[in-house]
Amino acid sequence: MVGKAKADDGRKESGKAGRAPSMPIARDPAVAVAEEYEAARRKGTREAFELFIARHGEDPLAEQARAELKRLSR
Repeated sequence: MVGKAKADDGRKESGKAGRAPSMPIARDPAVAVAEEYEAARRKGTREAFELFIARHGEDPLAEQARAELKRLSR
């Protein structure tokens, strides 16, 4: 039982005791927006492009989404 208490005291095998867990590195927002645009483009529906524009209307990719909407309207 003593061995278990030592294993659960938050220490890592590397010997870095008491160190707080680190935060993951934040994603680049431009990459996330580009991935959303690509997902909308793959889906290829009015709804997908409209949702992208609603979420990211000020992003440069919104212009491409608007152009896709016009193309779908033809």
